[in-house]
Amino acid sequence: MSLPNVICVVGSSNTDMVVKAEKLPSPGETVIGEVFLMNPGGKGANQAVAAARLDGNVVLAAKVGNDVFGKQAIQQFKREKINPMYITIDSEHPSGVALINVDAKGENCISVAPGSNSRLMPHDVELILDGLNLSDIVLLQLEIPLKTVDFVIRSSFEKGLRVILNPAPAQELPVDLFRCLYLITPNETEAEILTGIRVTDMQTVRQAAEAIRAKGVPNVIITLGSKGAFLHTDTISTLIPAPPVTAVDTTAAGDCFNGALAVALAENSTLEQAIAFACKAAAICVTRMGAQTSLPHRREVNSLPLINPVIS
Repeated sequence: MSLPNVICVVGSSNTDMVVKAEKLPSPGETVIGEVFLMNPGGKGANQAVAAARLDGNVVLAAKVGNDVFGKQAIQQFKREKINPMYITIDSEHPSGVALINVDAKGENCISVAPGSNSRLMPHDVELILDGLNLSDIVLLQLEIPLKTVDFVIRSSFEKGLRVILNPAPAQELPVDLFRCLYLITPNETEAEILTGIRVTDMQTVRQAAEAIRAKGVPNVIITLGSKGAFLHTDTISTLIPAPPVTAVDTTAAGDCFNGALAVALAENSTLEQAIAFACKAAAICVTRMGAQTSLPHRREVNSLPLINPVIS
């Protein structure tokens, strides 16, 4: 029996320090919180753990400090059955840390001190790419140096690999990099930064998706939070709704979506099927506090019913 396709995640690993309060603080304001949590996080690590809990065959390339946070992160990856072979130890810089405020509606604001994440260089990830096959998937975000993201995307494209870019945190990207992607997954804010189009309704969602496709990406998914996700390709324009839930913390919802999406695509699902699966996973995620602590397992996602897409 052949091994399942590999999901190669290249990205960040952080420790999240979370305070939940009634509201998010305004500039200069101190808000008394209700709950404090310290959890493993980082967009790369979150997506890797999300994929692993959904039965993906995951390898992760990341960099952590030679400190207690870094050691805890590596132990966590092992517990999640993620291959830690390509985790690099940085002896000069601390592990990344994120400070997260969450309000009563589940909305959040996040400040990140990247630490060793900002030292993940192209030479740190060359070996992981060499071991991949054409059917494997590469998943990236933007919490590591852009030159490393650029190297991984172009190298993967040259090898014929499918590359998924979650362009978060949002920033401008080299125009010729888009043609090397198989799929890009911005949220509304990130789509606006990439296109200059403010996403406010389905008409502007479509316009933003068309503008991104015009840059050279064949497949565009714009995630819309509780509304679901909009898929735009050369043959499909459709909204895949998300299951209705009561959100308590949206931290890592996008990471959960992307990890689940990669799992479904690695299992040869169609894009529509993969998005429906990812929407279910993210819906479960937002009903729980924390980043990796909120990520669901496969049996939980399978228990939710599918919601039919909305052709638009």
